[in-house]
Amino acid sequence: MRVVFMGTPEFAATILEDLSQQHEVVAVYTRPDAVRGRGKALEPSPVKRAAERLGLPVRTPRTLRDEAAQVELAALEPDVVCVAAYGAILPKAVLDIPVYGCLNVHASLLPRWRGAAPVERAILAGDVETGVCVMRMEEGLDTGAFCVCRTARVDAKTAPELTDELANLGSHALLTALVHVASGVAEWTEQDEAQITYASKVEKGELNPAPEDDAATAVRKVRASSSAHPSRARVAGRPVTVRALRTLEDARARELADGMAPGEVRFAGKRLFLGFSDAAAEVLAVKPDGKQDMDAKAFAAGVQGIKQGSLAWEVVHE
Repeated sequence: MRVVFMGTPEFAATILEDLSQQHEVVAVYTRPDAVRGRGKALEPSPVKRAAERLGLPVRTPRTLRDEAAQVELAALEPDVVCVAAYGAILPKAVLDIPVYGCLNVHASLLPRWRGAAPVERAILAGDVETGVCVMRMEEGLDTGAFCVCRTARVDAKTAPELTDELANLGSHALLTALVHVASGVAEWTEQDEAQITYASKVEKGELNPAPEDDAATAVRKVRASSSAHPSRARVAGRPVTVRALRTLEDARARELADGMAPGEVRFAGKRLFLGFSDAAAEVLAVKPDGKQDMDAKAFAAGVQGIKQGSLAWEVVHE
């Protein structure tokens, strides 16, 4: 099939890699170069980097509502437009261009978690499972019927880990859907409007743990974090990104952290604990500002007086 692919983050780049091995990708659309992460320089999207490595033509229009951009897309005569986390609205004029329509690989089990941040929202909500669906795009936000879904367990996976797993599942689901669509045997399932939830984008500082959180919520915040949305805290006066946090999973941890108050820091048995509203949680890894990632023991070794147990931690408001 003649395919136009639209996507931007690493999730989409993985899907593009597999798609390009099976179909003729005549053009790749992605968001314009932008400041990504904490740097100030403009950087290409992961999809742009992947497309250039694959030798595929790349286009970066700021909008697809422009008539000239629509004419340019139509001139490619795509059989189908495949979309994965593109980051821009496709107007009806674009949806109507390809012979088989526009198919979107969405990282949730629709209609749960329509919207911008389905992976993070699934983790924050404590969902047991999530997945990907290949959806026929309409003018509404993730409202179309779907034809292929794949599921994945959330377990204790971080957002980057879960996103990577879903990208691989989504890649295979899309290739299956394209076969079904081209053969005229795709079975479309309309979304149950009664089951809708929305995955609003992650706001700055939203994933920062706070002493008033319960421990399980704080752990989910850290698991839902990434380089784009880090979990920040000030521990013993030092600003850090919390890389790994877990609830008290063994008897020894519960003994060492017994009686901790919200906002308390305790280093005991060569293990580091933070107090929350209902219990403590164990810090496994952090990244102090200006330094590399380190385990909790290495971090504690550089904090004066941490063994006296009189230190505190606090939320970072950003």
